[in-house]
Amino acid sequence: MTPGRRSSTFTRLLRHGFTDASAAERLLDSPELAAVRDDPVLLEALGATADPDLALHGLVRLLEAQPGHTARRELLDTLIAAKPLRDRLLGVLGASAALADHLARHPRDWEELVTYEPRDLHPGVAEFERGLAEAADPISLRVAYRRCLLSIAARDVCGTTDVAETAAELADLATATLRAALTLAERAAPADAAACRLAVIAMGKCGGHELNYVSDVDVIFVGEAADEDDEAKALRSATKLASHMMRICSETTVEGSIWPVDANLRPEGRNGPLVRTLSSHLAYYQRWAKTWEFQALLKARPVAGDLGLGAEYVAALEPLVWKAAERENFVADVQKMRRRVVENIPAAEIERELKLGPGGLRDVEFAVQLLQLVHGRADATLRSGTTLDALQALAAGGYVGRADAVQLGDAYRFLRSMEHRIQLYRLRRTHLVPEGEADLRRLGRSLGLRADPVTELTREWKRHSGVVRRLHEKLFYRPLLDAVAQLAPGEARLSPKAARERLEALGYADPAAALRHLEALASGVTRKAAIQRTLLPVLLGWFADSADPDAGLLNFRKVSDALGKTPWYLRLLRDEGAAAENLARVLSAGRLAPDLLMRAPEAVALLGDGDGGGLELRGRAQLEQEILAAVGRAENAEDGVRAARGVRRRELFRTAAADIVDSYGTETKPAEADQGALVDRVGAAVSDLTAATLAGTLRAVVRWGGWGDTLPTRFAMIGMGRFGGHELGYGSDADVVFVHEPREGVDEREAADAANKVVAEMRRLLQVPSADPPLLIDADLRPEGKSGPLVRTLKSYEAYYRRWSLVWESQALLRADPVAGDEELGRRFVELIDPLRYPAEGLGEDAVREIRRLKARMESERLPRGADPRLHTKLGPGGLSDVEWTVQLLQLRHGWAEPGLRTTRTRQALAAARAAGLLGAEDAAILDEAWVLATRVRNAVMLVRGRAGDTFPTESRELAAVGRYLGYGDGHAGDMLDAYRRTTRRARAVVEELFYGA
Repeated sequence: MTPGRRSSTFTRLLRHGFTDASAAERLLDSPELAAVRDDPVLLEALGATADPDLALHGLVRLLEAQPGHTARRELLDTLIAAKPLRDRLLGVLGASAALADHLARHPRDWEELVTYEPRDLHPGVAEFERGLAEAADPISLRVAYRRCLLSIAARDVCGTTDVAETAAELADLATATLRAALTLAERAAPADAAACRLAVIAMGKCGGHELNYVSDVDVIFVGEAADEDDEAKALRSATKLASHMMRICSETTVEGSIWPVDANLRPEGRNGPLVRTLSSHLAYYQRWAKTWEFQALLKARPVAGDLGLGAEYVAALEPLVWKAAERENFVADVQKMRRRVVENIPAAEIERELKLGPGGLRDVEFAVQLLQLVHGRADATLRSGTTLDALQALAAGGYVGRADAVQLGDAYRFLRSMEHRIQLYRLRRTHLVPEGEADLRRLGRSLGLRADPVTELTREWKRHSGVVRRLHEKLFYRPLLDAVAQLAPGEARLSPKAARERLEALGYADPAAALRHLEALASGVTRKAAIQRTLLPVLLGWFADSADPDAGLLNFRKVSDALGKTPWYLRLLRDEGAAAENLARVLSAGRLAPDLLMRAPEAVALLGDGDGGGLELRGRAQLEQEILAAVGRAENAEDGVRAARGVRRRELFRTAAADIVDSYGTETKPAEADQGALVDRVGAAVSDLTAATLAGTLRAVVRWGGWGDTLPTRFAMIGMGRFGGHELGYGSDADVVFVHEPREGVDEREAADAANKVVAEMRRLLQVPSADPPLLIDADLRPEGKSGPLVRTLKSYEAYYRRWSLVWESQALLRADPVAGDEELGRRFVELIDPLRYPAEGLGEDAVREIRRLKARMESERLPRGADPRLHTKLGPGGLSDVEWTVQLLQLRHGWAEPGLRTTRTRQALAAARAAGLLGAEDAAILDEAWVLATRVRNAVMLVRGRAGDTFPTESRELAAVGRYLGYGDGHAGDMLDAYRRTTRRARAVVEELFYGA
């Protein structure tokens, strides 16, 4: 050979798929292969395997392990002469290093692959039992198990069996192995075996006849006394047998282990007894079982031990399984379990997680099981524990669209094939797609992807995973549309009864009305109906994730009726990823946001992520600029204020929608974890919007009130209470006081008349019945309250505060902040009141006692009759009033010395008090948590009910909606109330110490 040139063998090896041709050449030159090294049949066969290098290495090891020359010659002759053996043996060696190790340890086991009779193509439990029959101890059982596994793998890698048949064979081998292990355990303890009846129930993939190469085998044990023996003694014996059987399969020996036997799906999991009687199982499932436990029972199958007792177990529990869909929050529980699984995947692994990740095998299995539980009550054809069989039955019955079922089935088969081949390589339990180039190449070639294995594998994997992501939820909802649409003749569809069952399972209280809405939205041949049919399967899922799916669907119909002919509406929902989900969340979260949207449905455009600003909240300056510009274009005061109120309505919707989306979270963005940030955003947004609206209204009233653009008196509005604190909620009035100062040369009476006319006209115009919500101005915090003049001059305020001011007025002034009108006058008003609200040297003891007396009186007199004080967000113990009065007392006592306390905002003042050492960090955190929670509850009540309230709703759906806003899932309203009581109880203890000095 010319120096520098590769041999022809080297080139042929590369052409046949070897990656290390030099090493392969050396192996082919080994004495064991000398007789066949140039045989083209061998090279072709090696090149056809998943990993030719691995296959050749395994073959050399196998030949080296043969007991002598004659045995090696026999293997080589058979290998070259018999194509079935060649394909099977080399196929296994090229796909599984672990089975190559087994063959090297047991060099005659290759003979198991020689026989090629039709009866060998699809062995069942009986055939595998014969294969394991000679096992006399755990070690020989492992060897026999691997020998049987060798034949399954050979049929798999050669394509003799498909993935479903391979999974079924693995389950049958597991069944035979469990029986053999139990037999060994019974031989070791014949007295225990005689004392009890023990049934082994397979669960999970083994029970479903769809096992992996390496997987925990999930089981449940049922025990009874034999004859009239003592039950307690029988259960002890059954437990010993069950434990021994598990150890035989699970423990590691010189031949490795078989697989772990996992009994944690039993009642009470690890905390429950390993073996129970049938009556004990039944009692548990009737009283205590959770939804997921019934879901798990879908795959229950007696496999070993007393099969009669196992059949009794399945027959006794089956009726309970098919009633599971009638449980409250059934669908939500199943979906929550699925989300929890995904959330527990390490972030670094989620994209490679083949089983549990989004678009993975578990998505298909959960979707199919959900549909089985809903419709299997009335249709026994759906009661299969095998995923692909169940999917086929769902399609045949019209519960799933045929095309969807085909796509999902193909994706499931591909993903299961990947999982099988990944596990087969090392016979290790893993569901992670490998990252190494060599591993990906082997995996791709094992699946028949030969041109560019890594690229093709990645593309096919992502394609099938994308199909699962797209379809697994639509699978549940799309047939609901087919049930009300015009389908091609012969196409199966959900019956009206089945459609109602599905809607009930989703949480719809009025499934008949829901079907009518779907029919109105999706029937017909128009482009609008076609787009709705595309959107609705996803929207129905989002509606079902809320506390009131009926309201969500009804509101969507109303919006669609109003905007359906507008070309941009459906395009927005179809093309902008965030818009449809945001709309679904907003429409099903309560009454306020949908009501605001229905008043001007075009505001739905805010829910997109395009150029309109979306749900990003706008600041005071931007709002005021828009409102003043709109007022400037108006022709009279009514039109000007109408324009200002229109902007307010739109921005209230934007604020509410952003709050809902942030609180619920979306598929791409988790819910906001910082509850305080949510409260601050809403408080600032509503307060800024109210201030801008008042500024615009003032401009309109002055301009068209006969004064031109200049009022004969300077005029300012001072925000009080939550308005001055920038803490307004959705249902808050605007607490203000009015101050004016006559311009030079203007008579005081004329100035006062003008100011009073402005106030009266502003209040009237902001409450005129219209499509926009009213804005109520409350001036009751002014000096002398309702008995005092509505508007005062700055000098009048000065005289009053100098002579008559009470301590409660100083306290109220802590939250005074100019919000509209003459800025310079507002600043001077603040300068006037600062000595009152931050008195030099702080409050005297008499004033402190007076504040405490007022607080105690308010607690006893102002709480509504019949209200539960522990759940009253404003006046209840640990509620808003408790926290605010405590903070305000600190401000009154120390504000003169601590500049940080001179703020109108509760949370800022609390943080400043903590920083100044006036209270401990833990106490500050407790008060802050309680104040934020109470504020969130008030906001939630307004969003849900559409009217303000200080207590939790009593109606169950409204209470659930409040809980959903606060981050509690369906069925956890009690947990929410307990958490509220717990939080406010801790806050009250701090208030007792800090405010009352207890």
